[in-house]
Amino acid sequence: MKKLSSIIVSALVFSILAITFNLTSCKKEENPLKFPKGTFPDSAIFLTDLNSVYNDYETTNIFSTIDDIDTYSHVLIGNIVSVFSSDRTYTGEQYDLVQGILTFEWDQKTGLFGLGADITQNTFLTKLTTAANTSADDRGPFRIFSSVDGYEYLIYSSRNTSGDLDFYYLKNQPVLSSTLPAVQGPFPVQLLNTGADDIYISFDTNQDSAYFSSDNGGDNFDIYLKSKPADTDLTTWFNSGFAASNRVDSINSTRDDNCPMVFRKIMVFASNRLGGIGGFDLYYSKFKNGKWSSPINFGPYVNTEYDEYRPVIGTHNSFTNHFLIFSSNRPGGKGLYDLYFRGVTIN
Repeated sequence: MKKLSSIIVSALVFSILAITFNLTSCKKEENPLKFPKGTFPDSAIFLTDLNSVYNDYETTNIFSTIDDIDTYSHVLIGNIVSVFSSDRTYTGEQYDLVQGILTFEWDQKTGLFGLGADITQNTFLTKLTTAANTSADDRGPFRIFSSVDGYEYLIYSSRNTSGDLDFYYLKNQPVLSSTLPAVQGPFPVQLLNTGADDIYISFDTNQDSAYFSSDNGGDNFDIYLKSKPADTDLTTWFNSGFAASNRVDSINSTRDDNCPMVFRKIMVFASNRLGGIGGFDLYYSKFKNGKWSSPINFGPYVNTEYDEYRPVIGTHNSFTNHFLIFSSNRPGGKGLYDLYFRGVTIN
């Protein structure tokens, strides 16, 4: 009888141990991704390795972002290719287009954000910017891919023989292999050039509306709109005869309104209108009910008592907010205008 009791006790102990093991093995492992969604930082980051002791500004729109996730370390990586204006090559005497890259990281386990930037010598971008740069100022680049004709376009402004800024464009087939496509141009954008200073072109998402700045209407710069038929390729449209564009009255002021950049239903731009914080401030407007809303100043967390200029806005599917890349001549930089990066929230 005593022996039987020992057997029963042993069986009970074994059962308890088995149940404990099963419960432990079935316990859900804690999710290591405490920060699956990233947040771009709410303070301006000086892009040290892109900037020089000269003027560095007017970066292009976010034309391409390469994404990757390191599945071992759970770090999300994004690369932003940039073409921007700088007068470094001619030591402050002339603006050319130069190239660079921004690389950001988001650690989904720690919530830490990292950002780096470098001047690059990408073979194709070197070919593209070499074709664009002239013996005069070359400024305000914008890149776009047209699904209508399958070409990539670089649109920018150069000074003509009269000293005014005119729009020009280059076109090329996308880079799909190690064989670099031919670059055609530059060609003048006959449709938009006014005989005054025309600069900072941007297209909306549907590519049926172009926005740009011009002082054709007087002493100040205003933001203009030109609509494009959806089925017309950019080459045909650009080569059309000149036709006047429309001022965007809901955005323009009595002062300079410049550098429009459209991202989905948001437009960001620079203005030295009355009521700002400094010289040029950055503003945004949202497209609602068929028109652009009254502009909103980004406030003192973006703007300073100095000049902020040429904003570019973007986002990332794995981040909760937008980011701005912009230029400023605030103290603490390397030169006159320098490039900065900052997260912003637009409701």
